[in-house]
Amino acid sequence: MVRERGVSATLDDVARRAGVSKGGLLYHFASKQELLLALAREWLERFRAAVEAAVDPADTEPGRLMRAYVRVSVHEALDAAATRDALVLVAHLSTVAAVADLARADALRWQADLRADGLPEDVLSLVLAAADGVSAQPVWGMEPEPQELERLRDRLLALTRA
Repeated sequence: MVRERGVSATLDDVARRAGVSKGGLLYHFASKQELLLALAREWLERFRAAVEAAVDPADTEPGRLMRAYVRVSVHEALDAAATRDALVLVAHLSTVAAVADLARADALRWQADLRADGLPEDVLSLVLAAADGVSAQPVWGMEPEPQELERLRDRLLALTRA
């Protein structure tokens, strides 16, 4: 509903779509803001869990978290429709101040985690910007071929190695 109607979607709309009563929805989420925060939190946590799961346990070199971040970002870009849907949802959610605060805190956590990963700052900034850019391409109608994304992923991964 948020993807379709933005944050103006009502709790009645959400309950109807979910096939539950509004009272049932309110039992789990006391307000629309709480529901939107939970949605954003789930999205952010899902990405973080995917990156953490993609860390290669055999990789002990600096940049291992950044390499997992690149692998997940590029992998998600392979499904252009899902990426577009996710980014539309994020755009709507980011208009809610509490969600923007949550996202900012998550970005600061990523920044700290990735800085602690041991890569030089300029390499980290370049690879992170490129990985985030790849994951946003479908919003602009770009749907690179899987082979092109794999080459880009491999090049970004190579940049993270000394």
